[in-house]
Amino acid sequence: MTAAASGPVFSLRDIPFSYRGSWFGFSPVVAEKIYAEDVHLVSHQTGMHPILKLIPTAGAAITATPYQLTWAGEHGRIDLAYENADTVRVRGDGLGLRLLAADPVLTPFSGPYLYQDPVDGSFVFTVYQTGRRYRITILAGRPGHLGAQALGNAERGLVLDAEWEIAIEEYETARAPYTSADTFEQVVKAARADFDAFVAAVAPWRSERTPAAELAAYVLWSATVRPAGFVTRPAVLMSKHWMDKVWSWDHCFNAIALAGGLPDLAWDQFHLPFGHQDPAGALPDSVTHSEVLYNFVKPPIHGWSLRHLPPADPGVYPLLERWTAFWLEARRAPGRELPHYQHGNDSGWDNATTFDPERVVETADLAAFLVLQLRRLARLAPDPDTSARWSAQADRMRDALLAELWDGERFVARGVLSGRTWSSSSLLDLMPIVLGEELPQPIRAALAARIRRHLTAFGLATELPDSPHYLDDGYWRGPVWAPSTVLIEDGLRRAGYADLADEISARFRMLCEKSGFAENFDARTGEGLRDRAYTWTASAYLILAAAHERRAASGAVTGPTAATSG
Repeated sequence: MTAAASGPVFSLRDIPFSYRGSWFGFSPVVAEKIYAEDVHLVSHQTGMHPILKLIPTAGAAITATPYQLTWAGEHGRIDLAYENADTVRVRGDGLGLRLLAADPVLTPFSGPYLYQDPVDGSFVFTVYQTGRRYRITILAGRPGHLGAQALGNAERGLVLDAEWEIAIEEYETARAPYTSADTFEQVVKAARADFDAFVAAVAPWRSERTPAAELAAYVLWSATVRPAGFVTRPAVLMSKHWMDKVWSWDHCFNAIALAGGLPDLAWDQFHLPFGHQDPAGALPDSVTHSEVLYNFVKPPIHGWSLRHLPPADPGVYPLLERWTAFWLEARRAPGRELPHYQHGNDSGWDNATTFDPERVVETADLAAFLVLQLRRLARLAPDPDTSARWSAQADRMRDALLAELWDGERFVARGVLSGRTWSSSSLLDLMPIVLGEELPQPIRAALAARIRRHLTAFGLATELPDSPHYLDDGYWRGPVWAPSTVLIEDGLRRAGYADLADEISARFRMLCEKSGFAENFDARTGEGLRDRAYTWTASAYLILAAAHERRAASGAVTGPTAATSG
């Protein structure tokens, strides 16, 4: 990534070009880990679907900023900008464009269909896979077209040459003919103003010490979608690549990153999964436009999250109460004090080595998160008696955690069905550090020492680097992840290990500044892995950078840490 006077410049192979509220973007990424040669308009309303290919008629280099996408070559240039969440303007100056259907043809009748609308003369693609129409209105120039009204495998599209300008709209069934009094320059200016206002709200503290703050803000801004389908609030998707959902712990980090400057949007992120809470109180695994999945849950970090959000409205309490009751009632075996996961996916650490011996497991991280959640319920409780009841529950769970899963040197996991215990070399086993000051000092010290062993030049490896189970691209068996970094950094700071927390923060921020906002990172090389435009990674950067800037302003940071000095 680079930063220019006109804002951050980024690669479309890493981050799609999109706009706050839009359900589509522009990218060569057309499916999981599949990169096309050309830029595509990609929709996310019913999953990830490439809709249109944008192919310049001559060679051109692509430049992307938050508010304008440009192809430039020796024959001329093409510029593209969002006019609003469902409309883009595109113009060419000397450089032509082939605008072709991209969706695969499933049958002669279910593929994309192109026709010219006799009402206003526009050209319309109707696409089976998204159930939406894509209208191209010619504002200047004379297009040629291919395959209008054809069925089967015929190529469908428009060809624009020389000087031209078009508007592309995504809509459902019908809308008034496109009109706009704004010039292309005015469209770009308005898009830039919208993005600049977002950056000013979420990262007013940014400085030369936080060079990736603007791009991190763009990742969040551009991945935000307006309410539609099962997404009942404005939502920050995890990505506008293939991870185009909201998972029920990822959303907490986005809420925290937005809380300081955009509290209403932050609360939208927190509340969204709770809008789909099931009768047992469980949150869904994930929510997206066209599906809500309940086959797994995610860890109850929501009480921890509320520590970092603005004061909660009274409506939060019953939601958090039901979510906690799910773990206490549906996820505790008879006679057991500690709750259990049914699979690694429930923990969010899908394939962590903690779950190698068994899948139905009592783990220390789960108990620690619930202690914090019970403490939060005690704070939010409507009366003193209820508050005391939650506090007593928290005390019992903390005591059971220490009595049953601490073996004197480390935390262990226990199989619910077998009763046997084991330890692993996963960073997950060290997550009880989130309890901070609630832990006895010897346990804090032991956890901090073990956490330091996971610290590489690029941050906290999720599996010990010298473990035989470590894999550079092993998902939760090695790579550096944002959520584990933020949770452990916060816990260490509250446990009295600020120097180690500073080190972890500095290395993760440097990692993002070097490698962007990938889903996770190779702990040995710092290379970004998997989805390269992941919002909780961008949020983690903003959370840690904001806290670093506050400490710098207060004088708590007096110089570079070892991480920043090499």
